[in-house]
Amino acid sequence: MSAVKVQVDRDRCIGAGLCVMSAPAVFDQGEDDGLVILLDDSPSDADAAHTRKLVEHICPSKAIRITEG
Repeated sequence: MSAVKVQVDRDRCIGAGLCVMSAPAVFDQGEDDGLVILLDDSPSDADAAHTRKLVEHICPSKAIRITEG
């Protein structure tokens, strides 16, 4: 599996928190605004698999972007 690079767009995020529940090693939520916080922009292969699912199916606002490296 190739390395991935994760980016988030906090302006698009609606604070649903599905990313945090699915990949807590990669994402967190701000305590004040509930918006996504990127903890790891180059996750391990296992976390990258969860992140791919988020991008494709889970994040309702499409605030997460992933590129293959």
